[in-house]
Amino acid sequence: MNSELNDVPGPSEEGDVTDWITTPVEAHMLRGALEVERTARGVLPHRLPAWARKQFPDENLAMTEAKPAGVRLVFRTAATAVELDTLATKRVYEGVPPLPDGRYDLLVDGRLTGRATASGGNVQTVDMATQSVVTRPGPAGTVRFDALPAGVKDVEIWLPHNEITELIALRTDAAVEAAPDHGRRVWLHHGSSLSHGSNAACPTETWPALVAARTGVELINLGFGGNALLDPFTARAMRDTPADLISVKIGINVVNSDVMRLRAFGPAVHGFLDTLREGHPSTPLLVVSSVLCPVQEDTPGPLVPDFSTGKLQFRAVGDPAERAAGRLTLNVVRDELRRITAQRAADDPHLHYLDGRSLYGEADFAELPLPDGVHPDAAGHRRIGERFAELAFGAGGPFAAAVD
Repeated sequence: MNSELNDVPGPSEEGDVTDWITTPVEAHMLRGALEVERTARGVLPHRLPAWARKQFPDENLAMTEAKPAGVRLVFRTAATAVELDTLATKRVYEGVPPLPDGRYDLLVDGRLTGRATASGGNVQTVDMATQSVVTRPGPAGTVRFDALPAGVKDVEIWLPHNEITELIALRTDAAVEAAPDHGRRVWLHHGSSLSHGSNAACPTETWPALVAARTGVELINLGFGGNALLDPFTARAMRDTPADLISVKIGINVVNSDVMRLRAFGPAVHGFLDTLREGHPSTPLLVVSSVLCPVQEDTPGPLVPDFSTGKLQFRAVGDPAERAAGRLTLNVVRDELRRITAQRAADDPHLHYLDGRSLYGEADFAELPLPDGVHPDAAGHRRIGERFAELAFGAGGPFAAAVD
């Protein structure tokens, strides 16, 4: 375990606290999860419910939805020291350097106060040529934060957005109680790997987390890397989740996985939105198209990894000429989303559309290029978060707070 935030206290290995109080991690202490699974050792937060997980076509989404992007452990305490035992499951790819250990962000009364990693964990190694997966079990690790401010305070521990995290034990040097409900609006968001947090440095620095911090809303992040595919079970899970604001970011995964043609795409969008409206008939609903991604703007998928330069890049291998036969590109998808939302908005005044290139467009790509051709870096996440907060939550935006 180690701290990576220079000017705030992180976990300490000097000395020990003898009077630990152990508090079982319960579902009510986790925000941003749709369900909490009880395991042999602790609890595992999920971002889709069990009935939806039974409908997954493969293990990819199972691995992805269990990575707790936007999920945080929340409680109130006077403690000045906190320990959390966790068991991570990390995925690595043959021939690709492993990602850094997932980071835990500690917030005290809404302020970032510590940042740490935990060692150990299970490792899943994927052979991309055969898609075989070998899992090597590993030990649990401990994240420790001390030198927290004195006095009663609200504490949040944001879990790593990029690795499955089983929570085993919470220890503090003072009693823990439930955090109060501050009455914040709940923002339910669904999207692809960009929404999930790919290439973001830390869990509070994914663009949805940055937006939530800036606008004071409670985030439920259903960003699923590679799996924003208009799946009916995702729509039904969102339909059944209480929310004050809803956004769905559609496009890049439908194109880069090459799962459907234009004929199927339009009805799939309508069906997804119909399902959302069954549970949220008048909730502000924002449809967002893909940010700029030059390799897929006018070239259909599928998208494949390319290591010819010695680092991971992605390239699209579809034939642009096949757009006439219904193959999807980002520009084709944007045109269709714009058409569908305009058509539906005639009878649904709470439905809105946002072109993703207003969040990250050509000028942004020139300044902050996509390191792998698809995903923005940490600075790109900040740019997208700032723009979304302004366009969606700012004056005149679809999520602007009502003025009394």
